[in-house]
Amino acid sequence: MNPSEDPFLPQRLALVDVLRRKGITDERVLQAVARVPRHIFAGEENYPYAYEDRPLPVGEGQTISQPFTVAYMTQLLDVEPGTKVLEIGTGSGYQTAILSAMGAKVYTMERIKKLLDRALEKLKQTGFMPEYAAHGDGYAGLPEFAPFDRVIVTAAAPFIPPALTEQLAKGGKMVIPVGTGSQTMYRLLKDSEGRIRKEAYDQFVFVPLLPGKK
Repeated sequence: MNPSEDPFLPQRLALVDVLRRKGITDERVLQAVARVPRHIFAGEENYPYAYEDRPLPVGEGQTISQPFTVAYMTQLLDVEPGTKVLEIGTGSGYQTAILSAMGAKVYTMERIKKLLDRALEKLKQTGFMPEYAAHGDGYAGLPEFAPFDRVIVTAAAPFIPPALTEQLAKGGKMVIPVGTGSQTMYRLLKDSEGRIRKEAYDQFVFVPLLPGKK
């Protein structure tokens, strides 16, 4: 696709350069960022800022995450084409689209129905539809579709939800920000015996992962 067909392409490519300079090294992640039209997920009112490396409001008290944060988490998640991913917190749909662009089979959950419906419209518009989308409580996960090769949580949990570690396949990985105020990004690895090992990474700030649905 050239700039005459997609006027936002140069901005996406510039964003890829920014992410590369900030330490994102996984070319599959960078290629997905170059493909996914973030402006669609950010909303028309945010078009002028859609390819700046910062979060933006998307309504319902939620944000579309900073591109660096999305790329960072996706790089830690380490997905391949066909990887079965549980995403907790559909939000704007942008993270869903990035994973789908990488060939992952995404099962996504969102507790706010209005946000989920809006995200699904935009995912359909861009062609990055998930395998399954649920309006539900992220703390409970989707046991009926478990196990998952990967789990990604895009909101701040005060603790690691036990249901999500249970639904993680042996050999699987989970990426989740944990804490109040600012959060530590953790990657959990489940070994062939079902034991969990935790790796701590950098500090971030996310909206809270709330129980229930609305």
